[in-house]
Amino acid sequence: MARPYWSGQIQISLVSFGVHLFVATESRSELHFHQIDRHTGERVRHQKVLASALEGSADEADDPVERSQIVKGYEYAKGQYLQIEPEEIAQLRVPSRHTMEITQFVDAASINPAYYEKPYFVVPSADTQTEAFLTVRKAMLDTAKIGLSRIAFGGREHLVALAPAGEQSTGGIMAYTLRYASELRNPQAYFSEIKKQSLEQDSLALAKELIQRKSASFRPETFIDGYETALKELVDAKLKHQPLPKETAPKRPQGKVISLMDALRHSMATEADATSSSTPARKRSAGLKLVKNAAKSSETKSSAKTAATKTAKSSSSKSGKRKSA
Repeated sequence: MARPYWSGQIQISLVSFGVHLFVATESRSELHFHQIDRHTGERVRHQKVLASALEGSADEADDPVERSQIVKGYEYAKGQYLQIEPEEIAQLRVPSRHTMEITQFVDAASINPAYYEKPYFVVPSADTQTEAFLTVRKAMLDTAKIGLSRIAFGGREHLVALAPAGEQSTGGIMAYTLRYASELRNPQAYFSEIKKQSLEQDSLALAKELIQRKSASFRPETFIDGYETALKELVDAKLKHQPLPKETAPKRPQGKVISLMDALRHSMATEADATSSSTPARKRSAGLKLVKNAAKSSETKSSAKTAATKTAKSSSSKSGKRKSA
């Protein structure tokens, strides 16, 4: 097992138990690029140098600064820095550096997904800590609650959500670092520009049915990184001196622009054909019936609108004749 990313205590009032946190994600990319010089093909390496060296005012411009000589600096005035030593930062009085105190429990659905940042696995730090760990986990499961706490690592204090994970009887706890409210932009600054419109009920019914037909259980293993796949194809083609793959232009609908209703009806028909081999006849029939009913309803509304227009024109014409008489 990998080394814990963080070790400490979870505390709820007077109850506490030791835990380890492990990073729950890892990079699976098989392609790694280096920066090289276009003309020589040699690898480019980055070095830390003094700013004065870049300006050409230092005597030892080519000498890189050793890591041990680098400290943090707070610019309190233009060009004036207050030096902060690593040992001084290590001695900061931050309780959440060693203890995650759960100060509140909330419903999981009450947290906007936009706040979630990064997941971690939480496990007991020793067998002696398991009983308290599992008791709190089961209590969160039974009450359908997750705990909110804080944890300090990586140079800042994070808001964190603790949630039970796994099966009812087996599993651990997940910790998710959360973004602070001040880190999220106001959505109304973007969504307020969307104009309100009344929706056609027939179109809405077809859209719901289309969603139902394309609904399935989430299986993350079925999704792959298409960008990395395309990169692999590019590298393979260059190594074999083959023509380089190029992006194809997206297909655009030809002919006149179809209405939303037509687009939904065609989508439903396409889905019905695609799932005809696996969908029971009764469900297929119900879906097709919904499409036909929507089409009839659309045609009825269109006919009624046309008739109303003709009636209005006829009434206007007769009124004009009476006036001239």
